[in-house]
Amino acid sequence: MLSLSKNKRHTIIYLIIANFLLYFGFRSWQAMLNNFAVEEIGIGPASMGWLQAVRELPGLMGFLLGFLVLIFSEIKIMAICIIMLGGGIFLTGQANNAPYLFFSTLVMSFGFHFFYSSNNSVVLMTLKKEEAPKFMGQLNSLGAIAALAATGAVYFLTQSWGYKNLYMAIGGFVAAGGVFLLLFKDGQESLPSRRKIILRWQYWLYYLLSFLMGCRRHIFTTFAIFLLVKEYGISVQTTALLFLVNSVVSVYTLQSIGKLVHRLGERLMLTIAFSILIIVFLGYAFVTYLPILFILFVVDNVLFGVSMALTTYFHKIAVTQEEITSNVAVQQTINHIAAIVVPIIGGIVWKSYGSQTPFLVGVGIVTVSLFLVQFMHLPLDSETAPALANLKKKA
Repeated sequence: MLSLSKNKRHTIIYLIIANFLLYFGFRSWQAMLNNFAVEEIGIGPASMGWLQAVRELPGLMGFLLGFLVLIFSEIKIMAICIIMLGGGIFLTGQANNAPYLFFSTLVMSFGFHFFYSSNNSVVLMTLKKEEAPKFMGQLNSLGAIAALAATGAVYFLTQSWGYKNLYMAIGGFVAAGGVFLLLFKDGQESLPSRRKIILRWQYWLYYLLSFLMGCRRHIFTTFAIFLLVKEYGISVQTTALLFLVNSVVSVYTLQSIGKLVHRLGERLMLTIAFSILIIVFLGYAFVTYLPILFILFVVDNVLFGVSMALTTYFHKIAVTQEEITSNVAVQQTINHIAAIVVPIIGGIVWKSYGSQTPFLVGVGIVTVSLFLVQFMHLPLDSETAPALANLKKKA
């Protein structure tokens, strides 16, 4: 990673530490959540839908980041977000009822979502367009290593420590890491000095795909593990093991995905991912054999890494660096409009029409996304056309 941009080492080191803390904390929280909510608090499918909606509420407010960066740098915002994430995880360990769990989830989620947009903005403003896909793949791979450590901790420590003690220990560790980041050298030398809040019609496809990808993502993240816990009764150790496998696979695949996005282009990579996702959603709707469902769960996790292609697509069509943060923040808000609505509606239709329904809706959403991604064109296409025409003339 450091070799990508030798004159920007402080920013790169900061990103490495911050991303490790984020993914370690969030994956620990996520790996225990469904079992903790069902076994300790007794949450049903409708309440789980509301919980996930609450978790995504800060993402709906992501547009505020565009205003915050007019006052604070993305670097400082990231450190504060890590502290909030750790604090929310710590509070989860003290939850005894659904309202308290909703509150702790909200605190954690504010930290997670505002960090995510700030992080992507820093990457896009720090690196060149040709560097960004590879680096984002490497950074996501680092996140997978952190998630691997987290799920390992959950797998080996939950039975002896209990959900609550483990939540509090991990939350305290992450929050302390956030305090350290506040004292870290700023690392702003690679960022532009000004920020602008500008939304453009030419970004319409970026906004629309963000919405649809939010719909598909939150159907799966809300109901896939919940289906396995509620309908098949898998244990927290099995849940942790699934995330552990996800992390191990991601360490190797995410770097490759970044390289493939760079080599094949955003449109082709997203086309491949959406085509496979249709099979994944159909599997969760109709397959009842657990090993296949486990495999599909891992496949979905790998394909989620391809979402970096949408970010790098925007990087290539962005008019100026100064408007990157505001648009990434607005993209998150658009993405999370779906995140608020989908879990609630999904929980209701699950209860009314059965567990197949949310995943069949997911098939429709992915199909529409597959169609729209074919309209994805980059400025590079028009730049290379004259060169190809000259080559033909010479030939």
